[in-house]
Amino acid sequence: MRVFVSHRGGRFVFTHCAVFALLLAGGGLTAASLGSTGPQGAPPKDYALIVGTVWGPDDRPVAGVPIKIHSATGKKAKWELVSDRSGEFAQRVPAGRQDYVIQADIKTPKGQPKPEIMVQIEDNERKDVGLHLKQQGPTK
Repeated sequence: MRVFVSHRGGRFVFTHCAVFALLLAGGGLTAASLGSTGPQGAPPKDYALIVGTVWGPDDRPVAGVPIKIHSATGKKAKWELVSDRSGEFAQRVPAGRQDYVIQADIKTPKGQPKPEIMVQIEDNERKDVGLHLKQQGPTK
C-alpha cells in the first residue's frame, strides 16, 4: 500500500490511503476485522469444502462432466456443478457431521449405476476426492 504524505505550511496533509493506514496502525481497525462479518454484521458461517477431480478410464482428468451432490439420506441433488477444464470441481457444504454422495451425471448402459463416491464430513474441513469414470462396455 502506498502512503502519500506532504508537508504544506507547517501542516501534514494525508491522503485517504494514509489516513486508512494510520487507523490500521493505531489499533482502531485491523485488517482482519475488515470484511470479517457476514450480511448485516452477522458472523461468517462455517463451512466444509469438498474438492474433487473427475478421472477418465485412461486416468486423465475429464472436463465438462456434470456433478450432482446430495446428502446420503436424501435422493434429490442439493448442488449441481460441472468439472472445469482440469477435471476439477469444488463445493461448499455446511459444517458438521454429514455424509454426501457425489455422482457423475452421465449416461450409462441400462442397469449400470452412475459413477459415485461417498464423502464423510466431520466439521469445517476440506475433503479432496477423486471420481473415477469406468470404461463403458458395448451396448446392445
